[in-house]
Amino acid sequence: MKLVLASGSPRRRELMALIAQTFTVCPVDADETLRRGAPLDEEVVRLSRLKAEAALGLHPDAVCIGSDTMVTIDGLPLGKPENAAHAAEMLRRLRGRTHEVLTGLAVLLPDGTARTLCTRTRVTFRDFAEDELAAYLATGEPMDKAGAYGIQGRGALLIAGIEGDYYSVMGLPVAGLHVILRELGAI
Repeated sequence: MKLVLASGSPRRRELMALIAQTFTVCPVDADETLRRGAPLDEEVVRLSRLKAEAALGLHPDAVCIGSDTMVTIDGLPLGKPENAAHAAEMLRRLRGRTHEVLTGLAVLLPDGTARTLCTRTRVTFRDFAEDELAAYLATGEPMDKAGAYGIQGRGALLIAGIEGDYYSVMGLPVAGLHVILRELGAI
């Protein structure tokens, strides 16, 4: 079966390669506006499904995979920072605390079959110093990441520990996706 990853993320592409040798990357546009008052775990799955549906519209003969990751703290989502000052604000809010990373996944088949899941991973930041924050901001890494950090990059230096799926924090629940694709006979 032809597999399509509905994402332009280099991280998701790298993780998808752990599951399948051959797949198509199809970046899609989807309205990622959160519905006011909707549970965040439902929203991350809904956004994942929107991405997979957009890819299925372009590749109607393929198994289409969408994923979305959201960093949350105090019950509120932290998106991608607008600028370095916003990134610093987010990272200060996370410093010395535990937050949750929600990653949604949607797998759609041409026959209408759909499988979804949501992973929850708790990430604890250490109480890092201001000069460490400044050094991390200077790398530019925080700018395109939900919550203003990348666990797979220099952001790892800020983390004291995690409970849950490391790959989900990177953006794709590898084991969960592998199981779904096997159950569907797609790999």
